[in-house]
Amino acid sequence: MRKSKLGLALAMMLVIGGLLGACGTDKDKGKETTGSSEVNENAVSVAMVTDTGGVDDKSFNQSAWKGIEEYGKKNGLEKGDKGYDYLQSNDASEYETNLNRLVRRDFDVVYGIGFLLKDAIETIAEQNPDAMFGLVDEESEVENVASIMFKEQEGSFLAGAAAALMTKSDKIGFVGGMEIPVIERFHAGFVEGVAAVNPDIKVDVQYTGNFDKAEDGKAAANRMYTSGVDIIFHAAGGTGNGVFSEAKERKSANPDEYIWVIGVDSDQYDEGQVGDHNITLTSMLKRVDLSVISVAELAEKDEFPGGEITRYGIAEGMIELADSRGAIPQDVLDKIDELSKQIVDGEIVVSADPKK
Repeated sequence: MRKSKLGLALAMMLVIGGLLGACGTDKDKGKETTGSSEVNENAVSVAMVTDTGGVDDKSFNQSAWKGIEEYGKKNGLEKGDKGYDYLQSNDASEYETNLNRLVRRDFDVVYGIGFLLKDAIETIAEQNPDAMFGLVDEESEVENVASIMFKEQEGSFLAGAAAALMTKSDKIGFVGGMEIPVIERFHAGFVEGVAAVNPDIKVDVQYTGNFDKAEDGKAAANRMYTSGVDIIFHAAGGTGNGVFSEAKERKSANPDEYIWVIGVDSDQYDEGQVGDHNITLTSMLKRVDLSVISVAELAEKDEFPGGEITRYGIAEGMIELADSRGAIPQDVLDKIDELSKQIVDGEIVVSADPKK
């Protein structure tokens, strides 16, 4: 008799458990499970169009794609329609076409990565007023375009301070891509950071005029290193890969040579590997990945910041220096931390204009 009652009780527990499982909890509302992935039904589909630097530029576009992938996977989305995707632009003439293709594929939020896409994104946004667009590194007043901007000068200031504290030759270089406001902010902050440590240090500044020609970055770096520069900070996208190539060739030829590169946007440590050595001193991280996630999450909540300009800096956790993996000693890191806190507290206000 007791065995029979126990069997009945177990059966009832299974039934109740099944009903509860079917109903779910408040935390499960808005989500469903597909295979092993939990799908957030409130998630938005996201896609991006690269500039001509390509999605694997080891820098700006790659960081944006990393964020879109992370958002998609975190929310149980799959690559492709109704999930997350990207289109690569091989020429500026493809910007409008690629943006339009993603709108027609019905992505909820479409990002244009880089200031070069401003005109194209405004054209397509005005033609599709119900769609949502994110524009990285440029400002737009179009109501359905969210402008995502960064205080590059703050992170570049820290990079400049690091370079000034680490140089042995008192000669430092900056290689920029195109001479435009966003790169000028990198330039301004870097020079100001160097001067804050030692105003007597010379900073050799060269612009290549492009973001997709590694050979130009290599040539600029060759001239700088030959002149005695021992640390170069680049803000040149794919062109900056040539700076790494030149430094690695020199380090390979002479492992004892004191020579460094400071990367940009993403952590470019892996780019600096030369046998048992690494010539990446650090990288100035511009968290484009986190910014595209932030805008997508606002869109989820019907709070898409269309027509607004959002500026991210050190205080927002979107600008920082990458782990140096021991290349920078602790006392220098401590000094950089102090400068970072002073920027956040407003004790240091970094100029965005290299001409000031």
